[in-house]
Amino acid sequence: MTQQVAVAQTMNLDEPGSMLEVQDLKMHFPIHAGLFSQTSGYVKAVDGVSFDIKNGETLGLVGESGCGKSTIGRCIVGAYNITGGQIRYYTADGRAVDLAGLHGRELRPYRHDIRMIFQDPYSSLNPRMTVFENVSEALRVAGIPRSEKQDRVETMLRRVGLRPEYMSRYPHAFSGGERQRIVIARSLITNPRLIVADEAVSALDVSVRAQILNLLKELQEEFQLTYLFISHDLSVIRHICDRVAVMYVGKLVEMAAGDELFRKPKHPYTEALLSAVPINDPRDRGKRDRIRLMGEVADPSNPPSGCYFHPRCSYADETCRLEEPHVKRVGNEKSKQTAKCHYAEELDLRGVI
Repeated sequence: MTQQVAVAQTMNLDEPGSMLEVQDLKMHFPIHAGLFSQTSGYVKAVDGVSFDIKNGETLGLVGESGCGKSTIGRCIVGAYNITGGQIRYYTADGRAVDLAGLHGRELRPYRHDIRMIFQDPYSSLNPRMTVFENVSEALRVAGIPRSEKQDRVETMLRRVGLRPEYMSRYPHAFSGGERQRIVIARSLITNPRLIVADEAVSALDVSVRAQILNLLKELQEEFQLTYLFISHDLSVIRHICDRVAVMYVGKLVEMAAGDELFRKPKHPYTEALLSAVPINDPRDRGKRDRIRLMGEVADPSNPPSGCYFHPRCSYADETCRLEEPHVKRVGNEKSKQTAKCHYAEELDLRGVI
């Protein structure tokens, strides 16, 4: 086990109340080239990520497009066979199960506990199935009788703000916000404990986003849900998340409580992301300049040496170019803020006003 993983395990894992512990997760996709489609390399979409999710909390996973955050969500729900690492899930009766070691039918009992809300409500619903069929499909797989399925679907549709009479309609008859409510109803129909929300509001109109976010918070309180909320929008993350994890090119570069991260980031990449957050109060606008990063996002199939962020970082020096930093705890003794930066304790980075 590398030093990075060992430190992450000490700081973030094995604490009371964890529902999910991800340890040294790797998801590498092969690159095929040539006449016989031989493997010429790998895209390291997720490369040695460790974190945990506490019971009842909302953990935000944020980063630029292509950083690997959606891949992590799909690994957790079992959509991919991971390259390496562990995904340790704690059941309601306290048993620890490594989901990464399960396949096929072995995963079925845990698919009811861990559900996913996809980004695009237009493509995540089968257009040839009615609302009832879309929402109740997981119940059909579980062998639930039709009469019980109908009652449960009616109850869940009401809870997400839709009328039960809509059950016989098809997805094309609904607006984007209504479709996302259907997707949410489908994810909750099996009484899950953990919801992976992958860009759950990014495809919606701005006027609808707040309604869906408020609905998710209400449902979390009512059903004692735990969320992994994946988004590139820090304004949304700030509104709904208790803790925030920041990703860059397949690696976790910072993790902190929401207020702590927005007030005092410890990684230069986080500082750059926060500089793009819109400022609500007009009196505060113009008090700071946006940080514009140099160059392009690193190629996950051919990442740079040392710190992956160093080609775009204004604070980088020769150490950053040659040595990969380890995850370290920063801040005061009570703080659980961690950062993957050589100079996390020395830099005075600015947060959101």
